[in-house]
Amino acid sequence: MSANHSTTAVGRGRESGFTLIEMMISITIGLGILAGLIGVLATNSSNSRTNDRTSELMSNGRYALNSMKQELRQAGFRAYTWADPIAPGALGTLTNECLGTGATAGSFISNIRQGIWGANNSNPFASNCIPDASYAAGNDVLVVRRLAATFETPVANKIYFQSSYSTGQIFRGATAPVFADGLTPVASFPVLIYVYYISPFTVSASESPLVPALYRVALQSDGSMSRELVASGIEHLQVQYGMLTTGTPATTRFFDTLTGTSSNTAVSDWDNVNSVRIWLLARNETTEPGYVNNNRYVMGDQTYDYAAAPDGFRRQVFSTVVQLRN
Repeated sequence: MSANHSTTAVGRGRESGFTLIEMMISITIGLGILAGLIGVLATNSSNSRTNDRTSELMSNGRYALNSMKQELRQAGFRAYTWADPIAPGALGTLTNECLGTGATAGSFISNIRQGIWGANNSNPFASNCIPDASYAAGNDVLVVRRLAATFETPVANKIYFQSSYSTGQIFRGATAPVFADGLTPVASFPVLIYVYYISPFTVSASESPLVPALYRVALQSDGSMSRELVASGIEHLQVQYGMLTTGTPATTRFFDTLTGTSSNTAVSDWDNVNSVRIWLLARNETTEPGYVNNNRYVMGDQTYDYAAAPDGFRRQVFSTVVQLRN
């Protein structure tokens, strides 16, 4: 007897998954997306650093310019009188007074009638208040003198201007002078003097990298003059002085310098300055990778050209014209 055997074929289930080629394609696509994301992040990071450097330039430059403008607007202010001051009282020992060559002690601080003075591309005070090591060569030096806006009761050692409606006199200390001509003094105003210049460094000559800065030498309450940092990152300062011409119509003409010293109380062209033009060149503290600065900056009678020696510092010029009120 023959038996019929029925056989049932059992088929294998089909295995699912990625082939090697599919995996390679997926990895390639993933790497491409990752590379794109890294590129976006790198670009954003670079843009952020550039924006930070631009913000640094704008902040330092604007602050420095506004600080100078504020003082210049009040340059020459002598309270109640515009008459020439009488001979100053005894000023005693003045530390670090900014004296030019041949000037006598006290002659710089007491020259309150000269509200504005400047040196063109040189440091006239190298022997005292601005040592050569603290002065960046090729920059102007600007002197601003004025009185404080409010009077006060005199204290020891401080420099004041005793004012009446027809005259005034500089003195030092807690005892205000009595005018020899019998006129009654009205009030004592503190004397303010600032000498602006560019230093090649912000903190010290050993800092690395050297970061230039706008400094000023200021008259202190003890009668001395000392350095004060105005703004870091300011590389160059140029100043011009405006005077009315004698033509018709009269126009303002700007000069790089005028005759007369900072300690000479005689009448000079400095008495006729009606406006001051300022240029400041601000610079980043550090270089920017991939950035090359080969620009030329024209400021007053100077051109600062970086085409011959390009570097990676971003720079910007800030300028203004300040009309003097006094």
